[in-house]
Amino acid sequence: MMEQIDAFLIHLDKYLGSSAWFVYLLLGTGIFFTFYLKFPQIRYFRHALRIVSGKYDKETDKGDTSHFQALSTALSGTIGTGNLAGVALAIHLGGPAALFWMLLTAAIGMTTKFVEVTLSHKYRDILPDGSVSGGPMYYMRKRLNIKLKNGKLVKTGYWLGATFALAAILSSFGSGNMPQINSISNAMWATFKVPQIWTGGILAVLLGLVIIGGIKRIAKVTDKLVPGMALLYFIGALAVLITNYKNVPSAFYSIFHDVFTGTAAVGGFLGASIAFAFNRGVNRGLFSNEAGQGSAPIAHAAARAHEPVSEGMVALLEPFIDTIIICFLTGLVILSTGAWKQKYENKFQVADIVVLNRIYNEKNPEDVKIIFDGLNRKGPLPIYTGYLDVKNGKIITPVSLLHARSLADNVKVYKDKKLYTGKIKVERGKLSLPEDMAIYGKSLLHSAPLTTQAFKESFFGNFGEYIIAIGLLLFAFSTSISWSYYGDRAIIYLIGTKWVMPYRVLYILAFFVASFTDTTIIWHLSYITIVLMAIPNLLGLLLLHGEVKQTIKDYWKVFRKEFPEEKVEIKGEY
Repeated sequence: MMEQIDAFLIHLDKYLGSSAWFVYLLLGTGIFFTFYLKFPQIRYFRHALRIVSGKYDKETDKGDTSHFQALSTALSGTIGTGNLAGVALAIHLGGPAALFWMLLTAAIGMTTKFVEVTLSHKYRDILPDGSVSGGPMYYMRKRLNIKLKNGKLVKTGYWLGATFALAAILSSFGSGNMPQINSISNAMWATFKVPQIWTGGILAVLLGLVIIGGIKRIAKVTDKLVPGMALLYFIGALAVLITNYKNVPSAFYSIFHDVFTGTAAVGGFLGASIAFAFNRGVNRGLFSNEAGQGSAPIAHAAARAHEPVSEGMVALLEPFIDTIIICFLTGLVILSTGAWKQKYENKFQVADIVVLNRIYNEKNPEDVKIIFDGLNRKGPLPIYTGYLDVKNGKIITPVSLLHARSLADNVKVYKDKKLYTGKIKVERGKLSLPEDMAIYGKSLLHSAPLTTQAFKESFFGNFGEYIIAIGLLLFAFSTSISWSYYGDRAIIYLIGTKWVMPYRVLYILAFFVASFTDTTIIWHLSYITIVLMAIPNLLGLLLLHGEVKQTIKDYWKVFRKEFPEEKVEIKGEY
């Protein structure tokens, strides 16, 4: 039953987040506002830094957090597994060019973040206890209702906001909670042999201590945690780049060289088309910085500010820090070490295995073209259906195993940790394996294992593995903290404040359980909920484009009156 639901979610995602129309909507919205507002990500960048420093703060500003704390909270929600595993996955799927599209998505996403945070801060609610609740659902409720000719008001904005809020709650579990702790616990087991349930128990207690205190406690934790974890990661990445300094120029060149040609087969990498690199780069770019998704505006709405535009400017720094700095650093590490095109001994994930109908050779151009077309959706993969004969762990049926988009070498089949002899059923290229069977061999790596391997290629040696494990722990744990806040603000919007504490308790319990259970189906559900958050948010931004522009104009008029001594280098009317 669960497998059928999982298959349905994967199928549904093909028409949503993984489809071309969603990519065009996401990028199109950012491109429109970039030109409409005359490149605010460039023109307002220096001013945004001044705002974060607290230079223009007033004692009368209302909110729960400072500009820096709001930025840190939002960054803790976006800096996570996407920065470690997402970049590696994008390069694995689309080659070096995918990193270019990630960076471009972030540059455009800076404007999208600016706009969505400005609107969300403008229409936030001040609750009876003096705390703040905000996010895209509030501007939707207040500004996207439709008035008919007869004067009747149709509350379309409320229902759009409700759709967004419900998706945000589901996404808090699907993106920010269960997969994050699952990644942490697996990394702690693989690196330090700490049992998953211990990791889950300890971190669940820490999570509870943080999130039950609300946004003020969350902000106090994240404004210390984010700079610290970024510094640790930067030191590890710098060590790799210094060790492999001779390869850095060619790695940098490859990011741009393959943009309009696609990446040819090299090493174990079987190549990627332009379209595939574009799609994967944009897709992973969104997953990393969440521009347009509408999650970060919930954190920024809590910031102390007397008007919304200044907080919008703070928000445009997010994709720059998250993707243009941290993701680019990760990508450069992976490319300069060459780890992305090398095969390593590893335990195969059954979901990543495809059995091909004969023996293929990656040194044969005709074989490579056949597989290239199949992997890049230009044609069908020549898959095998039937039974595999296995003797002393070796597959003797003349087939090839494709694992992690590479032809697998030195394949060995084990049952109960002993070399297996017998038959394995294959249906449409997919293996049917019981839990006590495992397959090992050499293939490409992707996601966190690829980043881990790349970080070992420095003067730190195998210690690089510990940097990634600790980095993953900090990045993913901070993501869980922030998403708990996003979820409880959505709860307030839908059913009120009295249900916030039950939500937090459920959030902590799910966090613990997911540390030692399979969360694959939750990941796939999150792909759907991300789209259900992004679509109403992006449409709302486009509908209110005129108001955004006027709000920015009003900001500069007031700013010049309040701070006449400031020489703000802004050209044009606003």
